[in-house]
Amino acid sequence: MKFTNIKVLKGIGLMLLGMSLVPFLDIFAKLLSEDYPVTQVTWTRFFFHAIWLLPMMAWQKVKLFSVPEKPSLQFLRGLMLTLATLFFFAAIVTNDIPEALTLLFISPLVVAILSPFVLGERFDIFIGVGVLIGFIGVIVVLQPDSEQFDPSLLFALIAGFCYALYIIITKKLSFRAPPVLTLFYSAVVGLLIMAPLAAVQWVTPDLKAVLMGAAMGFFAATSHFMIIKAFEFASASELSPFNYFEIVVAIILSYLIFGFVPNIQAVLGLIIIILSGLYVSWRAMKNNQNQENKQEALIEPL
Repeated sequence: MKFTNIKVLKGIGLMLLGMSLVPFLDIFAKLLSEDYPVTQVTWTRFFFHAIWLLPMMAWQKVKLFSVPEKPSLQFLRGLMLTLATLFFFAAIVTNDIPEALTLLFISPLVVAILSPFVLGERFDIFIGVGVLIGFIGVIVVLQPDSEQFDPSLLFALIAGFCYALYIIITKKLSFRAPPVLTLFYSAVVGLLIMAPLAAVQWVTPDLKAVLMGAAMGFFAATSHFMIIKAFEFASASELSPFNYFEIVVAIILSYLIFGFVPNIQAVLGLIIIILSGLYVSWRAMKNNQNQENKQEALIEPL
């Protein structure tokens, strides 16, 4: 990693800033879920996410009405993001955000398992060991044999699996559309899917709830936009270690707002999952790079 490279440093800075904003989205979701159904909170997140993306698209002069590339995969991608959001919001209703977020971090491990079947990527014994260690961290966090175990925390695991599928579909798609337009597609899919579910349990929001929902959508759109911009300055291998900065901010905010203090088991499980996730991501990227180099060596020059 070239820390002396100004371009890479810009990418890292944008990634850290984006990851610092994501927990604010979760905080507002948890606060709103105290008075409103999770389905309505999820719909609100995508509604205001789409609204805040409109000025960004106007700024980048992106055409709003255009047929997306591979619409079926675009829809499936949006569906996975919607389900990941819905289940994660359901998990944080009765659980602390950092604990649920820790289990959401199983997504790189799931991606490593499924990528060989879906994307044709290599899976070796070293990745397998890393994945196994990561799931040991999951068990440490869940504490299934203790009185502290809350079954609703399993929603975060489901969210992690859904988010892994979202990542895989994103990799499978070869985007020609501007990234901000792709974000808009995902928000629209979330709106369409959640609308009937939210309508069944709809509770008329007051002004405070509307403002909190608007803030939630703002942090969602802004953080995702910054993360996308970060990849314009640095590679995935250079940025992936900084994805976990989100948990640091989440712990700080949860302590300040909800008085959350992580126990020893949660910290240990978090460390295991993060280290295994970093190792598996590094090993997978190394294997893929070697595979690409071999393929390029087989191409005869003109």
